[in-house]
Amino acid sequence: MDALTHAESRCGQQSKIPGRRESYLAGSMFAGIGGICLAFKNAGAKMVWANEIDSDACSTYRAYFGDEYLVEGDVKKIRAEDIPDMDILTAGFPCQAFSVAGYRKGFDDDRGVLFYEIVRILEAKRPRAVFIENVKNLVRHDNGRTFKIICEALDSIGYRDPDHRIFNTKEYGNIPQNRERVYIVAFRDKRDAANFSWPEPVKLERKIESITNPQTEADEALYYREGSRYYDMLNEKMHRKDTVYQLRRTYVRENKGDVCPTLTANMGGGGHNVPLIRDNHGIRKLSPEECLELQGFPNKFKFSEDISRSSKYKQAGNSVSVPVVQSIAVKILDAFEKTDAE
Repeated sequence: MDALTHAESRCGQQSKIPGRRESYLAGSMFAGIGGICLAFKNAGAKMVWANEIDSDACSTYRAYFGDEYLVEGDVKKIRAEDIPDMDILTAGFPCQAFSVAGYRKGFDDDRGVLFYEIVRILEAKRPRAVFIENVKNLVRHDNGRTFKIICEALDSIGYRDPDHRIFNTKEYGNIPQNRERVYIVAFRDKRDAANFSWPEPVKLERKIESITNPQTEADEALYYREGSRYYDMLNEKMHRKDTVYQLRRTYVRENKGDVCPTLTANMGGGGHNVPLIRDNHGIRKLSPEECLELQGFPNKFKFSEDISRSSKYKQAGNSVSVPVVQSIAVKILDAFEKTDAE
């Protein structure tokens, strides 16, 4: 059965891949609220270490995963000898340095240089595999030179011939969000690499309305009411209830593909990149919880109660699409199992 059939979602599907017994150990750098961790746990790995510097994200992470292995703080200050051994290291290192939506400074930005912390931990711990997620612009940043440096760095420490794919959430996660990300996988053992294959696309069956539920009235704070800023423009342009619109300061964009535009860390505040819908009760922003659903998180995953709404939007926008990562995680663990059975 396809891995995504078992992807944990907010509509109550099964959470884990049957048959795994957590025999493979995983660690996570730049863990955020734990989207990658959740994906690998669902695929059958056991999380033994995670690190995140943002205190609000750590608060949400602990609310779901507990506090057994999460290390809060600057990864540059963590000694490799204090990190447990693992079979796979995962990392969704900060993407703003490479994002089209950001300044695209790459390795001239401190956040881009954090990639070398991944190299440091890989050299010290030597896990069987590494999994990296980032914005798709990483591949073409600086005319491809940045991506070449990353691949050469991985190759030089024993992770030969790193492979990558750009997947769109709406094509590989059965989630109505237009979100393209690059995924990089590399192995130390050529047998693991030979046994690995990328997941196939899946049909998009979920609809925007299944997440936003136009009949249900949301928190009043999310609505634009008559007389408020932007209301006249929004009321004139927004007519459909089966898609997500995007407020871009001076205009409103309708998403023709009936999917949500890429969720970003700065959504929900000001007048930029705000995802909006029209429901039976008016025009409103997507809620932070709906944004989590559009990333494939389960119903039981909740934000920490002691953080602001803007922080919740940031956390959802900075996270990953869980079912997409889970489908790749399944293939990585399958490769391990095939190699170990040879």
